[in-house]
Amino acid sequence: MIIAVLQARASSRRLPGKVVKPILGKPMLSRQIERIGRCTSFETLVLATSDHDADDAVATVGAERGVPVYRGSLDDVLDRFYQAAKPYQPSHVVRLTGDCPLADWTIIDAVVRYAVEGDYDYASNTIKPTFPDGLDVEVATFAALATAWREATSPVDREHVMPFLHRQPERFRLGNFENGEDLSALRWTVDEPSDFAMISAVYEALYPGNPEFGTAEILDFMKRNPAISSMNSGINRNEGCPGVSAS
Repeated sequence: MIIAVLQARASSRRLPGKVVKPILGKPMLSRQIERIGRCTSFETLVLATSDHDADDAVATVGAERGVPVYRGSLDDVLDRFYQAAKPYQPSHVVRLTGDCPLADWTIIDAVVRYAVEGDYDYASNTIKPTFPDGLDVEVATFAALATAWREATSPVDREHVMPFLHRQPERFRLGNFENGEDLSALRWTVDEPSDFAMISAVYEALYPGNPEFGTAEILDFMKRNPAISSMNSGINRNEGCPGVSAS
């Protein structure tokens, strides 16, 4: 069994409450769940948020979408992630974060297949980024995740879930899924107000005519509307470690 865990919380430092900010009348997180729901590579999606009152609204979004919700530690995200997955005893766990409302289900499915077929302990499309920032996918075996949960002690490892694995290539079998074209300079994630403005503009332009718009449609729209594409171009990709969003 393969499951996906979507991390989300309201307490963003740079854009508080971003995951419940409305895009076309629905919370950003709800829009992302809608897109993830088209995946075919895993059986269950679990929303993992914190047990703080501030995240009641996040849990409500999951419930309204019919997604199982796990609530745990705000800061020990590795524990929250592990506990959300544990009841399912899956073979693999897909890690997604709630600041990526342009998530592409075809890319998620491709990375999952790559991870399973390659027999990797950890695989992602972020060790060497070639996809737009915001299309990040990480996949780990549950056994590897359990090892990280038991052994990781540093604050970075506990907050960001997967660094314990991808920092140890001598111990864990790692795989990096690469795009045919390097699009890593594009920023499709939401951390800043300008990110949210850009994403909102994309939805407003594409969603009404095609709710299933994908990466190709977004790229075409960006080429035709460079002013929108450049709205958040001054923000650098976080290169600290792959998949660093804490959520």
